[in-house]
Amino acid sequence: MFVHSTKIRVRYADTDQMGYMYYGNYAEFYEVGRVEMLRSLGLTYKSMEASGIIMPVTELKCKYIKPALYDEEITVKVVMEAMPSVRIHFRYELFNEREELINLGETMLVFINQEKNRPCLPPDDFLDKIKIHFN
Repeated sequence: MFVHSTKIRVRYADTDQMGYMYYGNYAEFYEVGRVEMLRSLGLTYKSMEASGIIMPVTELKCKYIKPALYDEEITVKVVMEAMPSVRIHFRYELFNEREELINLGETMLVFINQEKNRPCLPPDDFLDKIKIHFN
């Protein structure tokens, strides 16, 4: 299992009139968490795309528990519980500054060979860097 956390502050532009983070912006926080998790391994979406691999999201689940509020620093905890194959599953837990769980989420992404427009296995460099967390 691989776990990574990153912090993101809720900006004014992220909120609705009540000062609550707009519900659609939680998916953006998930994406930031995913990108930073991969970056922590020395991997980037940009380098994967340059190698011809894209990773579209095929599923999204989101459960709202408490609102994220304007100017709060939110901790986005990303969990990868299983070694990825053609699909990669991420689980998210968002915490407010009081360390209260405010949101749960999941996404499923698929590795796609951009040239063939077909699912494929993850790149070898990706697997080499991630496998140490699953032995």
